[in-house]
Amino acid sequence: MKKGDVIGGYRLISEPTNANGGKCMWAFAEKDGDQYFIKRFLEPKRPRDDAADSPSVRIRRQLSKEFEDRHRTIMKRLRPDARGGGNLVLATDFFHEGSTYYKVTERIDTSSLEKPQALEPRHKMVLLKTLGNSLKQLHDIEIVHGDLKPLNVLVQKRDGAAFHTAKLIDFDDSYVSGSPPEPDDVAGDSVYGAPEWRRYMQRDGSAGPEHLTCAVDVFALGLMTHVYLTGELPHHDKRYGSPADAVNAGEQLDLDTRLSDEMLDLLRRMTARAPGGRPRMDGFLKTLSDPKVCALQHRRPSTTKATSPAAKPASATTPPSASTPTSAPGTGKPAAPRTSRIKTNLASTPRPRTATPSPEPTRPATADAKPATPPTAPPAATPSPGTSAERPSRVRINLGDRRPRPGSS
Repeated sequence: MKKGDVIGGYRLISEPTNANGGKCMWAFAEKDGDQYFIKRFLEPKRPRDDAADSPSVRIRRQLSKEFEDRHRTIMKRLRPDARGGGNLVLATDFFHEGSTYYKVTERIDTSSLEKPQALEPRHKMVLLKTLGNSLKQLHDIEIVHGDLKPLNVLVQKRDGAAFHTAKLIDFDDSYVSGSPPEPDDVAGDSVYGAPEWRRYMQRDGSAGPEHLTCAVDVFALGLMTHVYLTGELPHHDKRYGSPADAVNAGEQLDLDTRLSDEMLDLLRRMTARAPGGRPRMDGFLKTLSDPKVCALQHRRPSTTKATSPAAKPASATTPPSASTPTSAPGTGKPAAPRTSRIKTNLASTPRPRTATPSPEPTRPATADAKPATPPTAPPAATPSPGTSAERPSRVRINLGDRRPRPGSS
């Protein structure tokens, strides 16, 4: 397979590549003046019609028949001209040449919007609704996409269009609900795989083919919706390799709390462990009836509390009242207002004697030598019983190093 080759009537016009192709090679081709996207499957290999019969050949024939039946069934149910199928990029041809299978779709612009999360809420809503409608069309006919992820959704905006739309591509791994291929033949991305899909792939016995239904796509769509709205997948414990593994272990995915309550509830249900607990596409589309559901909001932490007025510093002009205690410096304990402490100390401090004090040498007049009138602030005194030991200490700090007046006790 190289540029210039003609395969099934399609002439390759680009060099084949395996980029994002999984078990396939792909290239662009043309036929009858139209351009196409052609994919070559690396497996299975179809035995020649004249191959000698043997156990290995019989197994290969059986695998090839199942492969062909699955692809032709999907193509029969999903027709490009089906009503509402404008956003489904469906196969137009499927054939084999020699032992190799090929599939052809129309060529479309493969460019895709890199950051859908940067769109306005209404644009996000329209984008998700077009994707949801495409999946609803699949699920209404019991078809599971099987490999739903951002890489298989092209977010585009046509010239002159007001909104971006989502084109769903790559149905190579699609199957009828409840009838997936064998685990060894199932393709998909473990990052977006559903819990039951992971258990089926691991053959742990808890998930059989009947458990792989359209709910597999719903789980993947829940993760993709989180990506389109926030720019990243929900977080989970790093011990697990994928969101599905975390959910299987009983963990709850860590959804972005900026999402609206309605969206958080929807995504929580879409990523439930039990397939039966996930909503159908009708419920998904119903939730997206208002752009506000797709808006991010910066919530205040639930633990944040308003500052109590008692914890605020007192105004320079309005001292704290005796009925509203303030916090003592360096502690979380309430302390009585300073004016109250002084009054308490005054009440328990003996007044100066009225008798003439004994004579002493004359000293220069200082702030310590004042008339024998009651001072504006009480002198240090031994605390009376019932008075806390720390209050006199605070009073001394407020008054400075005053010497006791002569005759004081």
